[in-house]
Amino acid sequence: MRRLAVLAPVALALALALAPATARANSRYPASVSVSFRPGNDKDIYLGATFGLIISHDDGSHFSWICENALGYTGNFDPKYEVARDGTIYATNFKGLMVSRDGGCTFALATAELPVGDPGRFADIWVDAIDLGPSDEVWVATAEDGKENEVYRSTDGGRVFQPMGMRSNTIWWKSIRVAPSNPQRVYLTGYQLTQEAPDGGIIPPSVYLYRTDDGGAHWAEMPITGITLSNSPVILISEVSPTNPDILWVRSIGAARPAGDRLFRSADGGQTWTEVLVTEDALRAMVVRADGTAIAGTPSRGAFLSTDGGETFQPLATPPQMSCLGERDDHTLFSCGANFRPDFFSLGRSTDGKTWTKVFRFVDITAPLSCPAGTIQHDTCELRMWSAIKRQFGIRDPVEPDAGSDMPPKPAGCCDAGGQGGATALLVGLTALGLLVPRRRRS
Repeated sequence: MRRLAVLAPVALALALALAPATARANSRYPASVSVSFRPGNDKDIYLGATFGLIISHDDGSHFSWICENALGYTGNFDPKYEVARDGTIYATNFKGLMVSRDGGCTFALATAELPVGDPGRFADIWVDAIDLGPSDEVWVATAEDGKENEVYRSTDGGRVFQPMGMRSNTIWWKSIRVAPSNPQRVYLTGYQLTQEAPDGGIIPPSVYLYRTDDGGAHWAEMPITGITLSNSPVILISEVSPTNPDILWVRSIGAARPAGDRLFRSADGGQTWTEVLVTEDALRAMVVRADGTAIAGTPSRGAFLSTDGGETFQPLATPPQMSCLGERDDHTLFSCGANFRPDFFSLGRSTDGKTWTKVFRFVDITAPLSCPAGTIQHDTCELRMWSAIKRQFGIRDPVEPDAGSDMPPKPAGCCDAGGQGGATALLVGLTALGLLVPRRRRS
């Protein structure tokens, strides 16, 4: 801590000398945090990062960057993304649900055109949970303190939403998942804040798990007996089996000391639970494949493989660092890895979950997404912020191959350096750009 204090004046001087205000993308170390795909398309990849959204339409050969401002947020926040078959991009937001129908050039706030008080309006309320059903029906759930939270569904591509009868003034809805093999089966989890009892006492926080078997017309509360909770209890739905709607997994956040999660499996639609995995770090990545193979991973404490339908897990011998995990329609696995050791990729590819190859690193960003003048993506992201992003990651403009060479020169920059020296160089550079300055995080 003393050494950082000594470095602070130097970092401030560098920031004043080198960093324009537009370079202050957020307050965290650059990292990839989510991966999404367009159903029915084996080329599109949508990589969520701590500094925006990065998109490839050619299976990872080229990646375009969308900045946070174009997505409707700034600061310490990671949207949850879903992509429909027609290419519509959905992104959760503290203000609601952002929707893009032009490939990411513009995002509009869903239901904002409706008057305040309309039952289908949830603009200006934090949408914390989203999932798409097999036919692209959109399910979202809100989690805003001091407001009435609800679950909503749209069957027309996110244009009109209907409330699903889960209105609550005390519960934040935290996760929602549609069973891939039965769109009428939907699971929902919620977190209730600490409440004051009628006698003046304190009602501790609690968690809820609900299930509907008829597309939201009726909901039944499921027991959580057998699920170990942390002192600040939150449970999230990690996966629902792609072939059996009765099999699902939930993770109990922070239930394993000092900073790990516990994973629980149910084979009867949430009636009973069995603990199947305990981790030493947050269990942020999980995929269950049609053949019953399951893979789960953490950002820094290993990844795990199950070959018995997710009933037991064994650690992988050489696990990548997993901050996200997803399976595309062509059964290719993609994982958010470390941009430095041990993985040296921000996005990796695998067929079996054991062996991974690099798809992308931040130095490989091709360009900002090209959009018309007058859009935030063009006027802010491309014209004002792109030059700072290029310097930060050492991104080079495309060049022709040298004569006699089959390959162009390898880009080199702060994020392409290997080992501890490269990480240290990036740390200093990011501090200079103001990217490691802490900001107040919204509850």
